Amino acid sequence: MNRDELLAAYREVRGLSRELVRPLAPEVWRIQSMPDVSPPWWNLGHTSWFFARIVLAPWGREAADDGRLEYVLNSYYESVGPRIERHRRGSLTRPGNDEVLAYRASVDGRMESLIAEVPDGDWERFEFLVRTGLEHEQQHQELLVTEIKHILATDPYELRATYAPLVPEAAGGRTEASWIAFDGGLVGIGNVEGGWCWDNELPVHKSWLEPFALASRLVTAGEYMEFIEDGGYQKPLLWLANGWGQVKEHGWHAPLYWRTCWDTGDEWAAWTLSGERRVESEEPVAHVSFYEADAYARWKGETDAAWRGARLPTEREWEHGARLGGFYPAAGNHLENRAFHPLPAPAGEGLSQMSGDLWEWTTSHYEPYPGYAPFEGNLMEYNGKFMDNQRVLRGGSCATPRSHIRTSYRNFWPADTRFQLTGIRLAKGV
Repeated sequence: MNRDELLAAYREVRGLSRELVRPLAPEVWRIQSMPDVSPPWWNLGHTSWFFARIVLAPWGREAADDGRLEYVLNSYYESVGPRIERHRRGSLTRPGNDEVLAYRASVDGRMESLIAEVPDGDWERFEFLVRTGLEHEQQHQELLVTEIKHILATDPYELRATYAPLVPEAAGGRTEASWIAFDGGLVGIGNVEGGWCWDNELPVHKSWLEPFALASRLVTAGEYMEFIEDGGYQKPLLWLANGWGQVKEHGWHAPLYWRTCWDTGDEWAAWTLSGERRVESEEPVAHVSFYEADAYARWKGETDAAWRGARLPTEREWEHGARLGGFYPAAGNHLENRAFHPLPAPAGEGLSQMSGDLWEWTTSHYEPYPGYAPFEGNLMEYNGKFMDNQRVLRGGSCATPRSHIRTSYRNFWPADTRFQLTGIRLAKGV
């Protein structure tokens, strides 16, 4: 990007973060509904601190607030210094909301000046760091959406506030899923397309795939209801040991945010950012953990002859399938659509919903690619140190900015995560 392009991108991304919190009452900014959920004020402050520490400081554009706020706005950068424990972010009264916005404005003013003034000889490194900061903020924009949803859901049902207008109701679309087969072979994996990417998408390398098939669309809520009705949450043989432990410990009996309808008692309702409404059978099932996705796949493969051998895909199978013709961000349900909710699959042939709607669990553990090298400096801590006890997800969601997603993008969460916009696509060997 040149200076004008980078400035425009900076303003667009930073402006979207402010737009996402605009519907919230001031008190909502302060809530941390569980340790994994940061309060909105912290997201706004932390993304600003990232630019201050990673971009402004190396070019001598520090301000007093950068250091004063570092302890509360640092996330996990051990090399930078001490920081407040993650679970305590919601216990603070300072910095206040206005202080955070003032800090954000200070960072923006200094960043815009530096974009115009940084020497040409520094541009390549500078542009990379700014782009990294923008991609980082886009990750937090998705987090904002999912965290706001969890925060609002913790209020008593009668007191819950909605965030956005009602999402579209299920409207037709393809109701029958099918298998889409792939030959496999020796395939390229990683950031094959080139351009900016995270270090965990590199290096591009070859991987051998046996022939496989992917389901043409995501598993729907109606299909998942069949799993529930057949006692899926009561059958330990369907579950990995750690998953069954979660079922027993937390009383899982349906996806997060689901409950039986308050008026009929025989239908499911779910909390959405537009309020609670009946679950539409044709929309993808959302807010399931890896353990639930894995148990569903095993159940489907055992009970439905047409889906015999069903399982979750590996991340390499997913990426190869997407690259051969199923990945279209321009047509996907992403953050720009403002649906804030997964929508039914469109009618048509081939793979659908590979980009947007829901992140898709894979069987792959989050591990480095052969020859992996982390980013330099403090950014070394961004991805590599989390390659432990995590599962990989692919494809983006309805809360992922469209410009942020790529075929090679690797998301990762612990296997018991449910508050993220996660769903299920089946796979099998052929």
